[in-house]
Amino acid sequence: MKQLFLLLLSTSFVLSSMAQQDGWTPLFNGKDLQGWQQLNGKAKYTVQNGAIVGETVYGEPNAFLTTAKTYGDFILEFEFKLDSQMNSGVQFRSESKPDYMNGRVHGYQFEIDPSPRAWTGGIYDEARRDWLYPLDLNPAAKPQYKHGSWTKCRIECIGSNIRTFVNGKEAASIVDDVTLRGFIALQVHSINKPADAGKKIMWRNIRIREKNLQPTPLANVFVVNLLPNQLSAAEKKNGVRLLWDGQTSNGWRGAYKNAFPEKGWQIANGELTVQPADGGESTNGGDIVSIDTFKAFIFQFDFKLSEGANSGIKYFVTERENNSGSAIGLEYQILDDDKHPDAKMGSIGNRTLASLYDLIPSLREPRARRKIGEWNRGMIVVHPDNRVEHWLNGWKLLEYQRGTPYYYALVARSKYAAWPQFGMAAYGRLLLQDHGNKVSYRSLKVQELQ
Repeated sequence: MKQLFLLLLSTSFVLSSMAQQDGWTPLFNGKDLQGWQQLNGKAKYTVQNGAIVGETVYGEPNAFLTTAKTYGDFILEFEFKLDSQMNSGVQFRSESKPDYMNGRVHGYQFEIDPSPRAWTGGIYDEARRDWLYPLDLNPAAKPQYKHGSWTKCRIECIGSNIRTFVNGKEAASIVDDVTLRGFIALQVHSINKPADAGKKIMWRNIRIREKNLQPTPLANVFVVNLLPNQLSAAEKKNGVRLLWDGQTSNGWRGAYKNAFPEKGWQIANGELTVQPADGGESTNGGDIVSIDTFKAFIFQFDFKLSEGANSGIKYFVTERENNSGSAIGLEYQILDDDKHPDAKMGSIGNRTLASLYDLIPSLREPRARRKIGEWNRGMIVVHPDNRVEHWLNGWKLLEYQRGTPYYYALVARSKYAAWPQFGMAAYGRLLLQDHGNKVSYRSLKVQELQ
C-alpha cells in the first residue's frame, strides 16, 4: 500500500511538472476546492469524479466559485457538461468590491446557454453592461455546443483583445479595456421555481497559461470594439474602416452642400456633436452626409443623448428630393423616448429609439436602453439581399426587407408615401441628423458586404 501511495504521488508530481513545463497551470486539482472560494449565492459546489459540480438552490441569487488569485493576460481552457437546460457561465477578469452593489460579482462572462437561442460562448457583462457579444453576431458558432457531452472551451485575454472558442471554433471577439485583471469564477445561476432545484453543471480540466501567449490565428469573425474611434487588427482583416477619423470633418459634408457646415456641429475630444438650437430639423448646421455611398454594409456607431433630444441615422440617402428640411432616407431613430413627444406620435411606437422611423417600431427590450448621458452602441446591417437589421447595445431590435410587399405597404401608409420608390435606391449615403438637440457621435465604422 505504501509503495502504491508513493507511485501515485510520484505520478501526480510528474504530471504537475509536465503541465508547468508546457506553460499550463491547472486551476483545479481534481480532488477538492483548494484555491477557490464562494461568493454571493449559496449554491452547492462539490467535487465528484474529478470534476467540480455546481448545484442549484432555490431562493438564492447567482453563486460564484472564484479563484483566490486574479489574472490579467492569459489563455484559459476548460470543459463543462450540463445535466439539464440550466443557464450558467464562467466569469473572467471579474471583481467583487464592497462599494459595488455590496460585493456583487461583476465582469466578463463566457456564456453557457443550452436554450434554443444557443448563445454558448457569447460574452456577457455580468451585473454591469449586459450583452457585449450575443451569438446572433456570429450564428455560425451556435451549433458548436452539444448538450449532454463535454464541451471544450477556450478564452484568450491578451491586452484589450478578448476571444472565446467552443469546441475549437471561435465564438466571440471583443476589444475592451474596462477591466484588465480579475478573478475567474464558475457560476451557478439563480432559479425561479422550486422544481428547478438540484440541477447540475460540471467543470473539469481547468487550466491557464499566463506566459508566451500565442493567440489563435484570426478568422473572419465579427468584432465588437468598445474602444472609441479605434480599429483592431481583426477588424481591419474583416474590411472594417473608420468612416470618421475622430479629429476632422474628412469624409463628411453638409446635406445638399459641397462642404462641411460652418456652424452647428462641434468636433472635440473624439466626439462629433450636434449643437443644441431650437429643436427644429436642419435649422442650425443642418444634416451631414458621408462622401461615400453604400449598397450592402454594416454601419456601427456610438451615440449619446442629452435630455429630451432627437436625432437619427439615415441610410440610402440620395439628396434627389430637393427637400427644404432634413434629407430623405430610411431612418434609425435616435430619441429620448421618455422626454421627447415624438415617441408618442406615429403608429404603435414606430418613432421610438432604434425604430425604422415612421415605419416599424423597435422591440421594447428594457435591457437595451441606457440612461440619458451614457454612450449607446448602435448598428445598422444591410445584407446583399436587402434584409435590414437595427441593433442597440448588443440587442437586435428590428428586422425587415426592402422591396417586399410588406415594405411597400408600410411606406404607402407613412409620411414617405409622397416619394416614389422611397428607400429603394441601389446605393446611398449615410446621414447624421441635425434636429436642433445636442447629440454626440463617435466610433463611426463601416464594413461593406458582398
